[in-house]
Amino acid sequence: MKPITRRKLLETTAAVLASGAYGLAGSNAARAQGAPSTEAPWPNRPVRFIVPLAAGGGLDFVARVVGEHMSRELGQQVFIENRTGAGGTIGIDMAIKSPPDGYSVLITNDNIAAAPHVQRLNVDYLKELRPVSLLGRQPQALAVHPSIGAINSVADLVAFVKQKPGTGCATSGVGSNQHVLLEWFAKQAGIKLDHVPYRGAGQAINDLVAGHVKVAFLGPTALIPHHKAGTVRLLAQTGEARSRSLPDTLTLQESGFPGLVLESWYAAFVPLGTPPAVIARMNAAMKAATTDAKTREKFLQSATEPVGSDPDSLARGARADFEKYQRLVNELNIRTN
Repeated sequence: MKPITRRKLLETTAAVLASGAYGLAGSNAARAQGAPSTEAPWPNRPVRFIVPLAAGGGLDFVARVVGEHMSRELGQQVFIENRTGAGGTIGIDMAIKSPPDGYSVLITNDNIAAAPHVQRLNVDYLKELRPVSLLGRQPQALAVHPSIGAINSVADLVAFVKQKPGTGCATSGVGSNQHVLLEWFAKQAGIKLDHVPYRGAGQAINDLVAGHVKVAFLGPTALIPHHKAGTVRLLAQTGEARSRSLPDTLTLQESGFPGLVLESWYAAFVPLGTPPAVIARMNAAMKAATTDAKTREKFLQSATEPVGSDPDSLARGARADFEKYQRLVNELNIRTN
């Protein structure tokens, strides 16, 4: 065998490197042209649910129930990250800036439609995210602490606040739909309620139960157990009709406020650029969760109606609410400072 000269070794090495570079370029070009990827299908690792409000409220509850079912359905852990602050917008921004790979999912309520108007943000979050599925909807609840006195109806509360204008009213945050409800109700009732915003429903409910704040507009999920125990009183709910979970609680319309209807909804969104195939798989898993009998039972016990929808119908509904909140904020002249 002839010995390999230095020149021959260099020529061989260059040929191998060129071949490898060509193969890599060809592989990348094929992928860019839509050739099948060799990557494992979604999901092949844990999925993060970004929840922009604190633990303990209706949004967090829905995220955990859906996440638990999806973990079993997909064979991968779905974990919750509560990223709070600024009326939920910090968590929304975090989701927008996350990699569009299906492993960061925003589970939000309709603050995504309300906050841009209430907080004068000059942003449209619905254009920065892709819809996946509407998960559920529920009314909000008007509640009081028993120490406020013999207040057993909305009319009683209105009479009380007229005697004590500036009574504090808790919500889960500035820019929330509850913030809009507070201002809308106060205007129709002709009373002055001072807004007491929290970083989510959990701490707000704790302070209501402790009597640190006497009045609240909050989601009913965490209020129902306290209502049954007698530690808070539910005066009204804000749906078009009474929730099946709260059959004995009047709506605001039944309490003398026609047209004052505002329900919350809970939905999933992902960053722009998330592959359509991933969105479709995620949507199917979420529909499976919301149609599961045990999941539905848990939802209904918390006054939440399970839905499950296609991305297009979520997009239409969210856009309609974005425009509704824009109108309400302007009509009510809501300011955050």
